[in-house]
Amino acid sequence: MKRSSVAGLLLAAGRGARLGTPKALVEYEGERLVDRGVRLLETGGCHPVVVVLGAATVPVRGAVVVRNPDWRTGMGSSLRVGLAALPPDAAAVVVALVDQPFVSPAAVAALIASGGEVAVATYGGARRNPVLFGRDHFAEVAGLAVGDVGARPFLKAYPELITDVPCDGLGSPADIDTPEDLELLKGL
Repeated sequence: MKRSSVAGLLLAAGRGARLGTPKALVEYEGERLVDRGVRLLETGGCHPVVVVLGAATVPVRGAVVVRNPDWRTGMGSSLRVGLAALPPDAAAVVVALVDQPFVSPAAVAALIASGGEVAVATYGGARRNPVLFGRDHFAEVAGLAVGDVGARPFLKAYPELITDVPCDGLGSPADIDTPEDLELLKGL
């Protein structure tokens, strides 16, 4: 696979119901999480970066922004919209979530360098995000993405395709779901 043609896909459409505000708009160290996510993917080696927005629609520099009109149905529809928006020359995509601000560009780069058709970042042996999918799998990932589960059904159906990529020491997969999580983030 030509790894120079790996796109990035940042899922950032949710309203942040438990948080009380769309996560894309949350600021950390003077930077919106959506902008931080774009920088994560770009610095990690992805080009172009596609951002899926929904609850909040804002300009995002350095990314192709697409809107998910069905964002209320959950992450699955955002994943489908994002995969459909990728350029035809993208041999693979790294999918990241806007609410994981401590995932590092080194983790993204490790997924790309793994050579796997499906590569999943692991932390402490547990599979988390981000995830890389080769183009041959886009249609099936999209077809199985329903509700708020995203790519989980695909990964469960095809465990033999997965290359685990240990990312211990390359940031943290901790996510922001509640106001308490946000306060912890601000305290770091």
